[in-house]
Amino acid sequence: MITPRVEVHEDADVLATSVAGELLSRLVSAQEAGREPQIALTGGTIAEKLHRKIAQLSPESGVDWMRVVVWWGDERFVGPGSPDRNAGQARAAFLDAVGATRVHPMPSTEDAATPDEGAAAYADELREHGADEFEVVMLGIGPDGHIASLFPGQPTLDVDDAIAVGVTGSPKPPPERISLTFAALRRARSVWFLVSGDDKAPAVARALGGADLHDIPAAGVAGREETIWFLDRASASEL
Repeated sequence: MITPRVEVHEDADVLATSVAGELLSRLVSAQEAGREPQIALTGGTIAEKLHRKIAQLSPESGVDWMRVVVWWGDERFVGPGSPDRNAGQARAAFLDAVGATRVHPMPSTEDAATPDEGAAAYADELREHGADEFEVVMLGIGPDGHIASLFPGQPTLDVDDAIAVGVTGSPKPPPERISLTFAALRRARSVWFLVSGDDKAPAVARALGGADLHDIPAAGVAGREETIWFLDRASASEL
């Protein structure tokens, strides 16, 4: 496995600015190389900051957002208009503003009867419209070390024959979710962890220290070509 790269930034705002610039640069490079990049977004506070920065920097970047395919690593299985949905936040913060048209949100309760049904539908959509790999998968990490909606000790950690899984009884509300599996998340040229806050510091240290993925799921994902941990000083404080 390629050794992860760790970047430590002064605070969450500087981190978000750096990641936004890096993402836009990667997308331009991929398009110049003839690829139509596919990316997987994450949710959370740091993602909101990142998305606003992408919208701010995008006009001068040269990215053709009509040639970028957008997916999600996980989603809360709630109504389509719920503020809990990662897709709604991303659309409001940057996707609509930059003119992204090839956007694939995960199913809501209006689209599927159960999280499992929604996961199966999303897997079918990825098979139909996805490429062999993501250009970039972006992931947050929880204080317990979870990524996407793959939580410590859950049976979903051992699913290796599916693209997406339904999650019930999530230890973090809301209880029902849909998540890509490790098998899907690992199909990425680059995996980026975006982490802010001292409450994440122990999990970051354990993940980078080689913890078992059943204890710290973040330890179970790496990119095919690179893995980058974008941290602020607080989240890096135990390294």
